[in-house]
Amino acid sequence: MADIYTSIDLGTDSIKIVVCKKVNDKYHVLASQSFPSSGIKDGFIVEPKSAVNSIKNAIKRVNAKLGIPITKVVACIPPYDCRMDIVSGVTEIIDYNDITGLDISNCLQDAIKKYNFEETELVTAMPIHFIIDDEETVHDPKGLKGNKLSVKLVVSTTPKEELYKILEVLKLSGLETVDICYSTFGDYFCFKEKKYDDQVGAIINIGEEITNISIFNRGIQIKNGIVAAGSKNVDKDLTYAFKSKLTESRNMKENFAMAMASLADESNTWDLTIDKSETKIVNQETVSKVVEARVREILKLAKNEIKNLTNREIRYIIITGGLSELEGFTNLAEEVFGFVVKVKSIPVIGIRHNKYSSCYGVIKYFNDKLNLRGKDYNMFTNEEVESLLDSSNNDALDNLASKVLNQSQDD
Repeated sequence: MADIYTSIDLGTDSIKIVVCKKVNDKYHVLASQSFPSSGIKDGFIVEPKSAVNSIKNAIKRVNAKLGIPITKVVACIPPYDCRMDIVSGVTEIIDYNDITGLDISNCLQDAIKKYNFEETELVTAMPIHFIIDDEETVHDPKGLKGNKLSVKLVVSTTPKEELYKILEVLKLSGLETVDICYSTFGDYFCFKEKKYDDQVGAIINIGEEITNISIFNRGIQIKNGIVAAGSKNVDKDLTYAFKSKLTESRNMKENFAMAMASLADESNTWDLTIDKSETKIVNQETVSKVVEARVREILKLAKNEIKNLTNREIRYIIITGGLSELEGFTNLAEEVFGFVVKVKSIPVIGIRHNKYSSCYGVIKYFNDKLNLRGKDYNMFTNEEVESLLDSSNNDALDNLASKVLNQSQDD
Protein backbone atom coordinates (compact mmCIF):
# COMPACT_ATOMS: atom_id res chain seq x y z
CA MET A 1 0.00 0.00 0.00
CA ALA A 2 1.49 3.34 -0.99
CA ASP A 3 0.90 6.80 -2.43
CA ILE A 4 -0.73 8.60 0.50
CA TYR A 5 1.03 11.91 1.10
CA THR A 6 0.70 14.97 3.33
CA SER A 7 2.02 18.44 2.58
CA ILE A 8 2.16 21.66 4.57
CA ASP A 9 2.50 25.28 3.47
CA LEU A 10 3.42 27.87 6.09
CA GLY A 11 1.99 31.18 4.92
CA THR A 12 1.82 34.64 6.47
CA ASP A 13 -1.96 34.54 6.54
CA SER A 14 -2.67 30.84 6.93
CA ILE A 15 -1.24 27.36 7.29
CA LYS A 16 -2.43 24.97 4.61
CA ILE A 17 -2.35 21.18 4.98
CA VAL A 18 -3.39 18.69 2.29
CA VAL A 19 -3.58 14.88 2.54
CA CYS A 20 -3.85 13.10 -0.83
CA LYS A 21 -4.13 9.55 -2.09
CA LYS A 22 -2.92 8.82 -5.63
CA VAL A 23 -5.05 6.31 -7.55
CA ASN A 24 -4.47 5.59 -11.25
CA ASP A 25 -2.45 8.79 -11.75
CA LYS A 26 -5.18 10.91 -10.16
CA TYR A 27 -4.96 12.62 -6.79
CA HIS A 28 -7.86 12.45 -4.36
CA VAL A 29 -7.99 14.69 -1.30
CA LEU A 30 -8.62 12.80 1.93
CA ALA A 31 -8.42 15.91 4.12
CA SER A 32 -7.45 19.57 3.84
CA GLN A 33 -7.23 22.50 6.21
CA SER A 34 -6.52 26.22 6.06
CA PHE A 35 -5.93 27.67 9.52
CA PRO A 36 -4.91 31.23 10.51
CA SER A 37 -1.17 31.46 11.10
CA SER A 38 0.86 33.35 13.64
CA GLY A 39 4.60 33.84 14.03
CA ILE A 40 5.19 33.37 10.30
CA LYS A 41 6.00 36.09 7.78
CA ASP A 42 6.50 35.41 4.08
CA GLY A 43 7.23 31.76 4.85
CA PHE A 44 9.90 32.57 7.43
CA ILE A 45 9.64 31.89 11.16
CA VAL A 46 9.66 35.12 13.20
CA GLU A 47 8.05 33.87 16.43
CA PRO A 48 8.71 30.13 16.88
CA LYS A 49 6.30 29.55 19.80
CA SER A 50 3.40 31.22 18.01
CA ALA A 51 4.21 29.33 14.83
CA VAL A 52 4.25 25.99 16.67
CA ASN A 53 0.86 26.71 18.24
CA SER A 54 -0.63 27.61 14.85
CA ILE A 55 0.73 24.46 13.22
CA LYS A 56 -0.50 22.26 16.06
CA ASN A 57 -3.98 23.74 15.80
CA ALA A 58 -4.06 23.15 12.03
CA ILE A 59 -2.83 19.57 12.47
CA LYS A 60 -5.41 18.94 15.18
CA ARG A 61 -8.21 19.79 12.78
CA VAL A 62 -6.85 17.57 10.02
CA ASN A 63 -6.34 14.72 12.48
CA ALA A 64 -9.98 15.06 13.53
CA LYS A 65 -11.06 14.70 9.90
CA LEU A 66 -8.82 11.68 9.28
CA GLY A 67 -9.20 9.92 12.60
CA ILE A 68 -5.44 9.24 12.72
CA PRO A 69 -2.50 11.54 13.51
CA ILE A 70 -0.35 13.17 10.85
CA THR A 71 3.33 12.65 11.64
CA LYS A 72 5.14 13.06 8.30
CA VAL A 73 4.98 15.87 5.74
CA VAL A 74 6.51 17.35 2.63
CA ALA A 75 7.09 21.02 3.46
CA CYS A 76 6.80 24.08 1.20
CA ILE A 77 9.57 26.60 1.79
CA PRO A 78 9.96 30.13 0.37
CA PRO A 79 12.30 30.50 -2.63
CA TYR A 80 13.93 33.70 -1.40
CA ASP A 81 17.73 33.85 -1.60
CA CYS A 82 17.66 30.58 -3.51
CA ARG A 83 20.63 29.70 -5.69
CA MET A 84 20.51 27.53 -8.78
CA ASP A 85 23.52 25.89 -10.42
CA ILE A 86 24.04 23.28 -13.12
CA VAL A 87 26.11 20.23 -12.12
CA SER A 88 26.94 16.90 -13.75
CA GLY A 89 27.32 13.35 -12.49
CA VAL A 90 28.13 9.89 -13.83
CA THR A 91 27.83 6.28 -12.70
CA GLU A 92 28.50 2.80 -14.02
CA ILE A 93 25.24 0.95 -14.65
CA ILE A 94 24.84 -2.12 -12.44
CA ASP A 95 23.05 -4.31 -15.00
CA TYR A 96 23.58 -3.49 -18.68
CA ASN A 97 20.17 -4.86 -19.64
CA ASP A 98 18.11 -2.79 -17.20
CA ILE A 99 18.80 0.73 -15.93
CA THR A 100 17.01 1.00 -12.56
CA GLY A 101 16.01 3.67 -10.10
CA LEU A 102 19.12 2.76 -8.09
CA ASP A 103 21.33 3.62 -11.08
CA ILE A 104 19.54 6.96 -11.40
CA SER A 105 19.96 7.68 -7.67
CA ASN A 106 23.68 6.82 -7.85
CA CYS A 107 24.10 9.15 -10.83
CA LEU A 108 22.32 12.01 -9.07
CA GLN A 109 24.33 11.46 -5.90
CA ASP A 110 27.58 11.64 -7.87
CA ALA A 111 26.57 15.07 -9.17
CA ILE A 112 25.33 16.37 -5.82
CA LYS A 113 28.42 15.28 -3.82
CA LYS A 114 30.59 17.55 -5.96
CA TYR A 115 28.63 20.62 -4.86
CA ASN A 116 29.79 22.84 -1.98
CA PHE A 117 27.13 22.97 0.76
CA GLU A 118 29.06 24.92 3.42
CA GLU A 119 26.48 27.65 4.02
CA THR A 120 23.53 26.34 2.06
CA GLU A 121 21.25 23.30 2.07
CA LEU A 122 20.04 21.30 -0.92
CA VAL A 123 16.36 21.83 -1.71
CA THR A 124 15.86 20.26 -5.14
CA ALA A 125 17.92 18.46 -7.77
CA MET A 126 16.02 18.62 -11.08
CA PRO A 127 17.53 16.60 -13.94
CA ILE A 128 17.77 18.41 -17.28
CA HIS A 129 18.51 15.14 -19.05
CA PHE A 130 20.36 11.82 -18.79
CA ILE A 131 22.87 10.46 -21.30
CA ILE A 132 23.42 6.73 -21.84
CA ASP A 133 26.95 5.74 -22.94
CA ASP A 134 27.67 9.32 -24.08
CA GLU A 135 25.24 8.84 -26.98
CA GLU A 136 21.52 8.62 -26.18
CA THR A 137 19.87 11.58 -24.42
CA VAL A 138 16.70 10.76 -22.46
CA HIS A 139 14.59 12.23 -19.65
CA ASP A 140 13.90 8.92 -17.88
CA PRO A 141 16.39 6.09 -18.57
CA LYS A 142 14.69 3.40 -16.46
CA GLY A 143 14.36 0.09 -18.31
CA LEU A 144 16.86 1.03 -21.04
CA LYS A 145 20.24 -0.62 -21.69
CA GLY A 146 23.74 0.74 -21.24
CA ASN A 147 27.10 0.67 -19.45
CA LYS A 148 27.38 4.28 -18.27
CA LEU A 149 24.78 6.82 -17.17
CA SER A 150 25.46 10.56 -17.04
CA VAL A 151 23.23 13.38 -15.86
CA LYS A 152 23.08 17.15 -16.08
CA LEU A 153 20.87 18.66 -13.39
CA VAL A 154 19.96 21.94 -11.76
CA VAL A 155 20.79 22.01 -8.06
CA SER A 156 18.86 24.59 -6.03
CA THR A 157 19.98 25.57 -2.54
CA THR A 158 18.84 27.88 0.23
CA PRO A 159 20.60 29.43 3.27
CA LYS A 160 20.75 26.97 6.15
CA GLU A 161 19.73 29.29 9.00
CA GLU A 162 16.19 30.09 7.86
CA LEU A 163 15.56 26.57 6.59
CA TYR A 164 16.61 25.02 9.90
CA LYS A 165 14.18 27.33 11.73
CA ILE A 166 11.34 25.98 9.61
CA LEU A 167 12.40 22.36 10.16
CA GLU A 168 12.78 22.89 13.90
CA VAL A 169 9.32 24.44 14.22
CA LEU A 170 7.81 21.52 12.31
CA LYS A 171 9.67 19.09 14.58
CA LEU A 172 8.39 20.87 17.70
CA SER A 173 4.91 20.60 16.22
CA GLY A 174 5.26 16.81 16.11
CA LEU A 175 6.03 16.51 12.40
CA GLU A 176 8.83 14.72 10.61
CA THR A 177 9.82 16.50 7.39
CA VAL A 178 10.50 13.79 4.80
CA ASP A 179 11.23 16.27 2.00
CA ILE A 180 11.24 19.99 1.22
CA CYS A 181 10.29 21.86 -1.91
CA TYR A 182 10.08 25.48 -2.97
CA SER A 183 6.52 26.75 -3.00
CA THR A 184 7.15 27.89 -6.58
CA PHE A 185 7.81 24.27 -7.63
CA GLY A 186 4.50 23.42 -6.00
CA ASP A 187 2.69 26.04 -8.07
CA TYR A 188 4.30 24.73 -11.27
CA PHE A 189 3.49 21.08 -10.58
CA CYS A 190 -0.06 21.98 -9.52
CA PHE A 191 -0.86 23.31 -13.00
CA LYS A 192 1.75 21.48 -15.06
CA GLU A 193 0.92 20.52 -18.64
CA LYS A 194 2.95 18.38 -21.04
CA LYS A 195 3.55 21.29 -23.42
CA TYR A 196 5.38 23.23 -20.70
CA ASP A 197 8.22 20.66 -20.86
CA ASP A 198 9.53 22.42 -24.00
CA GLN A 199 8.65 26.02 -23.18
CA VAL A 200 9.76 29.01 -21.10
CA GLY A 201 7.07 30.40 -18.83
CA ALA A 202 6.35 32.30 -15.64
CA ILE A 203 4.39 31.50 -12.50
CA ILE A 204 2.97 34.39 -10.47
CA ASN A 205 1.69 33.69 -6.96
CA ILE A 206 0.02 36.67 -5.28
CA GLY A 207 0.46 36.08 -1.56
CA GLU A 208 -0.67 37.97 1.50
CA GLU A 209 2.15 40.54 1.59
CA ILE A 210 4.34 39.69 -1.40
CA THR A 211 3.96 38.45 -4.95
CA ASN A 212 6.41 35.80 -6.08
CA ILE A 213 7.47 35.51 -9.73
CA SER A 214 9.34 32.44 -10.94
CA ILE A 215 10.67 31.64 -14.40
CA PHE A 216 10.62 28.03 -15.62
CA ASN A 217 12.52 26.66 -18.61
CA ARG A 218 11.44 23.18 -19.72
CA GLY A 219 9.95 22.43 -16.33
CA ILE A 220 12.96 23.63 -14.32
CA GLN A 221 12.98 26.85 -12.31
CA ILE A 222 15.82 29.11 -13.42
CA LYS A 223 15.01 32.51 -11.87
CA ASN A 224 12.95 33.94 -9.02
CA GLY A 225 11.82 37.45 -8.18
CA ILE A 226 9.63 39.23 -5.64
CA VAL A 227 7.24 42.17 -5.72
CA ALA A 228 6.63 43.74 -2.29
CA ALA A 229 2.84 43.87 -2.60
CA GLY A 230 0.06 41.37 -2.14
CA SER A 231 -3.52 40.71 -1.11
CA LYS A 232 -3.17 42.59 2.17
CA ASN A 233 -2.49 45.82 0.26
CA VAL A 234 -5.97 45.55 -1.24
CA ASP A 235 -7.44 45.16 2.26
CA LYS A 236 -5.55 48.24 3.45
CA ASP A 237 -6.73 50.29 0.47
CA LEU A 238 -10.36 49.40 1.22
CA THR A 239 -9.85 50.20 4.89
CA TYR A 240 -8.42 53.62 4.02
CA ALA A 241 -11.11 54.39 1.43
CA PHE A 242 -14.13 53.39 3.52
CA LYS A 243 -12.79 53.78 7.10
CA SER A 244 -13.66 50.15 7.82
CA LYS A 245 -11.88 47.56 9.93
CA LEU A 246 -9.27 45.44 8.17
CA THR A 247 -11.25 42.23 8.75
CA GLU A 248 -14.40 43.83 7.32
CA SER A 249 -12.45 45.09 4.32
CA ARG A 250 -11.10 41.63 3.64
CA ASN A 251 -14.56 40.11 3.89
CA MET A 252 -15.88 42.67 1.44
CA LYS A 253 -13.01 42.01 -0.97
CA GLU A 254 -13.48 38.24 -0.94
CA ASN A 255 -17.27 38.12 -1.04
CA PHE A 256 -18.40 41.27 -2.84
CA ALA A 257 -15.78 43.07 -4.93
CA MET A 258 -14.95 42.49 -8.60
CA ALA A 259 -11.39 42.62 -9.93
CA MET A 260 -12.61 44.89 -12.77
CA ALA A 261 -14.96 47.75 -11.96
CA SER A 262 -16.47 47.66 -15.46
CA LEU A 263 -17.91 44.22 -14.62
CA ALA A 264 -19.47 45.41 -11.35
CA ASP A 265 -23.15 46.12 -10.73
CA GLU A 266 -23.74 49.61 -9.40
CA SER A 267 -27.10 48.56 -7.95
CA ASN A 268 -25.50 45.74 -5.93
CA THR A 269 -24.78 47.02 -2.40
CA TRP A 270 -22.95 45.95 0.76
CA ASP A 271 -23.71 46.98 4.34
CA LEU A 272 -20.29 47.95 5.61
CA THR A 273 -19.77 48.01 9.38
CA ILE A 274 -17.64 50.99 10.41
CA ASP A 275 -17.89 50.53 14.17
CA LYS A 276 -20.48 49.27 16.67
CA SER A 277 -22.76 52.24 16.09
CA GLU A 278 -22.19 53.06 12.43
CA THR A 279 -22.76 51.27 9.13
CA LYS A 280 -22.38 52.47 5.58
CA ILE A 281 -23.95 51.24 2.35
CA VAL A 282 -21.46 50.95 -0.52
CA ASN A 283 -22.08 49.79 -4.07
CA GLN A 284 -20.10 47.15 -5.92
CA GLU A 285 -18.75 49.48 -8.58
CA THR A 286 -17.23 51.88 -6.06
CA VAL A 287 -15.62 49.08 -4.08
CA SER A 288 -14.34 47.40 -7.22
CA LYS A 289 -12.62 50.57 -8.43
CA VAL A 290 -10.47 50.53 -5.30
CA VAL A 291 -9.72 46.82 -5.70
CA GLU A 292 -8.95 47.07 -9.41
CA ALA A 293 -6.46 49.91 -8.95
CA ARG A 294 -4.31 47.89 -6.57
CA VAL A 295 -4.63 44.54 -8.36
CA ARG A 296 -3.75 46.18 -11.67
CA GLU A 297 -0.66 47.73 -10.05
CA ILE A 298 0.46 44.33 -8.67
CA LEU A 299 0.05 42.69 -12.07
CA LYS A 300 2.01 45.46 -13.82
CA LEU A 301 4.82 45.17 -11.27
CA ALA A 302 4.88 41.41 -11.82
CA LYS A 303 5.01 41.96 -15.60
CA ASN A 304 8.00 44.27 -15.20
CA GLU A 305 9.72 41.75 -12.93
CA ILE A 306 9.36 39.04 -15.57
CA LYS A 307 11.16 41.35 -18.03
CA ASN A 308 13.90 41.94 -15.46
CA LEU A 309 14.36 38.21 -14.85
CA THR A 310 14.62 37.04 -18.45
CA ASN A 311 14.75 38.29 -22.03
CA ARG A 312 13.55 34.94 -23.37
CA GLU A 313 10.17 34.63 -25.04
CA ILE A 314 7.54 33.79 -22.45
CA ARG A 315 5.11 31.22 -23.85
CA TYR A 316 2.83 30.97 -20.82
CA ILE A 317 2.07 32.89 -17.63
CA ILE A 318 0.14 31.21 -14.82
CA ILE A 319 -1.30 33.30 -11.99
CA THR A 320 -2.32 31.72 -8.71
CA GLY A 321 -2.77 32.66 -5.05
CA GLY A 322 -5.92 33.57 -3.15
CA LEU A 323 -6.39 36.94 -4.85
CA SER A 324 -6.76 35.21 -8.23
CA GLU A 325 -10.11 33.87 -7.00
CA LEU A 326 -11.69 37.33 -7.34
CA GLU A 327 -14.55 37.56 -9.83
CA GLY A 328 -13.31 39.16 -13.04
CA PHE A 329 -9.65 38.52 -12.25
CA THR A 330 -9.04 36.69 -15.53
CA ASN A 331 -10.40 39.64 -17.52
CA LEU A 332 -8.03 42.04 -15.78
CA ALA A 333 -5.05 39.68 -16.12
CA GLU A 334 -5.66 39.30 -19.87
CA GLU A 335 -5.86 43.07 -20.22
CA VAL A 336 -2.43 43.44 -18.55
CA PHE A 337 -0.60 40.42 -20.01
CA GLY A 338 -2.56 39.46 -23.12
CA PHE A 339 -3.88 35.99 -23.84
CA VAL A 340 -0.59 34.31 -22.93
CA VAL A 341 -1.81 34.46 -19.32
CA LYS A 342 -3.82 31.70 -17.66
CA VAL A 343 -5.65 32.07 -14.36
CA LYS A 344 -6.22 28.43 -13.54
CA SER A 345 -8.25 26.73 -10.84
CA ILE A 346 -7.39 23.52 -9.01
CA PRO A 347 -9.75 20.84 -10.41
CA VAL A 348 -9.68 18.69 -7.29
CA ILE A 349 -12.59 18.21 -4.90
CA GLY A 350 -11.67 19.38 -1.40
CA ILE A 351 -9.15 22.08 -2.41
CA ARG A 352 -10.89 24.06 -5.12
CA HIS A 353 -9.21 27.29 -4.12
CA ASN A 354 -5.92 28.62 -5.45
CA LYS A 355 -4.56 29.24 -1.97
CA TYR A 356 -3.83 25.50 -1.95
CA SER A 357 -1.80 25.48 -5.20
CA SER A 358 1.66 25.29 -3.59
CA CYS A 359 0.58 22.75 -0.99
CA TYR A 360 -1.11 20.47 -3.51
CA GLY A 361 1.63 20.84 -6.10
CA VAL A 362 4.46 19.72 -3.82
CA ILE A 363 2.68 16.39 -3.41
CA LYS A 364 2.74 15.93 -7.18
CA TYR A 365 6.40 17.02 -7.24
CA PHE A 366 7.28 14.54 -4.48
CA ASN A 367 5.54 11.70 -6.30
CA ASP A 368 7.28 12.63 -9.56
CA LYS A 369 10.63 12.56 -7.75
CA LEU A 370 9.90 9.11 -6.33
CA ASN A 371 8.81 7.76 -9.73
CA LEU A 372 12.06 8.84 -11.37
CA ARG A 373 14.04 6.99 -8.73
CA GLY A 374 11.77 3.95 -8.90
CA LYS A 375 10.71 4.26 -5.27
CA ASP A 376 7.45 3.93 -3.34
CA TYR A 377 6.71 5.78 -0.14
CA ASN A 378 3.73 6.02 2.17
CA MET A 379 3.39 8.58 4.96
CA PHE A 380 0.96 6.32 6.79
CA THR A 381 1.46 2.76 7.99
CA ASN A 382 -0.83 -0.07 6.90
CA GLU A 383 -2.35 -0.05 10.38
CA GLU A 384 -3.13 3.67 10.12
CA VAL A 385 -4.85 3.22 6.76
CA GLU A 386 -6.86 0.35 8.25
CA SER A 387 -7.86 2.76 11.00
CA LEU A 388 -9.06 5.23 8.37
CA LEU A 389 -11.40 2.53 7.10
CA ASP A 390 -12.69 1.79 10.59
CA SER A 391 -16.08 3.48 10.83
CA SER A 392 -15.60 4.01 14.56
CA ASN A 393 -12.62 6.27 13.85
CA ASN A 394 -13.62 8.08 10.68
CA ASP A 395 -17.13 9.42 11.14
CA ALA A 396 -15.96 12.73 9.67
CA LEU A 397 -14.46 11.10 6.57
CA ASP A 398 -16.63 11.71 3.52
CA ASN A 399 -17.80 9.07 1.05
CA LEU A 400 -15.21 10.02 -1.58
CA ALA A 401 -12.32 9.51 0.83
CA SER A 402 -13.72 6.18 1.98
CA LYS A 403 -14.12 5.05 -1.62
CA VAL A 404 -10.56 6.06 -2.46
CA LEU A 405 -9.14 4.30 0.57
CA ASN A 406 -11.09 1.13 -0.17
CA GLN A 407 -9.74 1.24 -3.71
CA SER A 408 -6.21 1.49 -2.30
CA GLN A 409 -6.79 -1.78 -0.49
CA ASP A 410 -7.06 -3.46 -3.87
CA ASP A 411 -3.97 -1.84 -5.41
